[in-house]
Amino acid sequence: MDLNLKLETFEGPLDLLLHLIEKNKMSIFDIQIVEITDQYMEYVDEMKRRDLGILSEFLVMAATLLAIKSKMLLPAAPVEEGEEEVDPRAELVQQLLEYKMYKCMAYELKDRQLDAELVMYKEPTIPDEVLAYEEPVDLEALVSDITLSRLNSIFQDIMKKQVDKIDPIRSKFGKIEKEEVSLEDKMAFLESYAKEHKHFSFRSLLEAQSTKTEVIVTFLAILELMKMGTIVISQEKIFDDIEIDSQIAA
Repeated sequence: MDLNLKLETFEGPLDLLLHLIEKNKMSIFDIQIVEITDQYMEYVDEMKRRDLGILSEFLVMAATLLAIKSKMLLPAAPVEEGEEEVDPRAELVQQLLEYKMYKCMAYELKDRQLDAELVMYKEPTIPDEVLAYEEPVDLEALVSDITLSRLNSIFQDIMKKQVDKIDPIRSKFGKIEKEEVSLEDKMAFLESYAKEHKHFSFRSLLEAQSTKTEVIVTFLAILELMKMGTIVISQEKIFDDIEIDSQIAA
């Protein structure tokens, strides 16, 4: 078969072999070694006349192909029972598969580089007014996982416990003075508490109050802080304790 091969530049002998295999529409797993070797040698002969500087590695591959060709032409040695016949082309096929994989990866990286060159980047020029903007608190989202009935249930439960703490006998003795509890003071206390603890229990917070008045004012303060977005309440399951998370930066 005459080969009219236009001399091209290949990156190495494996690159040339892949070119010849694809040109002849052969399977890389079933190389027609005689035909490929003849075509490869024609290319090497052409290289001798043009560029001797890069010929050495191509000559090594030529010797390898000739060795494989001779093994393919000789009668196969008898194979003992249980052993598999060794294909002289196996090592060359493995080298070609690895080379083809790396070549495909190189093409992919080159395509990505070309795509990246088309991307233009711009430094951020956002006005200070936009950067300073804070989204208003969405109250529905703030209490989306909690219900007022659940809050009321816990509140009533805490109030009952406050009643149970009263000694029915000793409470009748002495002068009872009105204790002033300010909503503003309680909110300031809770903000400080939330900033320090970050995550705490709604029930435990109410149970720590000493009087009914404090429980009520604390409850109202929690609702106000929720409205302001200072705290967020959550409940994983319907009968679990309600957890409070602080939104105040440390």
